[in-house]
Amino acid sequence: MKQISPQLKNHISGELTTMVTCWILTRRDGVRLAFTTHDREIYFDNLTFSPVNSFLPSMVSSTNSLNVDNLEVQAILSSDGLTEKDIRAGLLDHARISIFQVNWQDLSMGKISIRHGWFGEFTLKDQNFTVEIRGLAQKLQQVIGHLYSPECRADLGADNCHVNMEKYMALGSVTEVLGRDSFTDVNRLEASGWYDYGYVRWLRGGNAGIMSEVKTFTGGQFILYDRPPEPIMVGDLFLAVAGCDKRSGTCKSKFQNFENFKGEVAIPGTDSLYNYPGLK
Repeated sequence: MKQISPQLKNHISGELTTMVTCWILTRRDGVRLAFTTHDREIYFDNLTFSPVNSFLPSMVSSTNSLNVDNLEVQAILSSDGLTEKDIRAGLLDHARISIFQVNWQDLSMGKISIRHGWFGEFTLKDQNFTVEIRGLAQKLQQVIGHLYSPECRADLGADNCHVNMEKYMALGSVTEVLGRDSFTDVNRLEASGWYDYGYVRWLRGGNAGIMSEVKTFTGGQFILYDRPPEPIMVGDLFLAVAGCDKRSGTCKSKFQNFENFKGEVAIPGTDSLYNYPGLK
């Protein structure tokens, strides 16, 4: 049950209300951003809430079961609020968000909480973004423990992987731009596929500080999964990190790390369900 003050309860019960929605966004680096759907700034709880007219929360759905509550937020990217560059740089990944409403004419009435949670999946389109708000019930849907799998469950370079990533990193510089999501470094002489499923971290240029996942690497040519927020330019400096497709053969031949492979290569496939004595 939501706890609200008697004054705010009476105001909501009236025929005419002056409620506005506010939201506080706390990034993982501790930076706090505050916005409101009001047309002017609001000072509440020692924070200044900036007006954002493009904030469009979906209908909130809550139940008394353990199903995941639904809430999506749509907004327009802006230079003074949430930018595409910040989203693509991962600054808003898993950020905490608190959404509530207040009476802008009398802030002393307090607030009514709408939802607390974390940012989930982002969807970018043109100058708009949509993001899922995930609450505590979302954590109950996650798998706890490990499942048998023919592919490795460890992430490359993680504590349970034990690969020394310094051996699989290389500094590079863009020598030719092929498109918004592709470029060439003629000094990268590694075998084709070496950086597949890896990433490049931009060190200099308009995308400095941003990480881009590599889709394919062939003959010094990088094709990224997503275009960076700023155009790639000749001379941009980057750090390229090799990728892993989580197969046992790759773990053995590319990383010489098969003793730490976190998969079960001898697990029968689904085709074994159709086998029976005397079939072969």
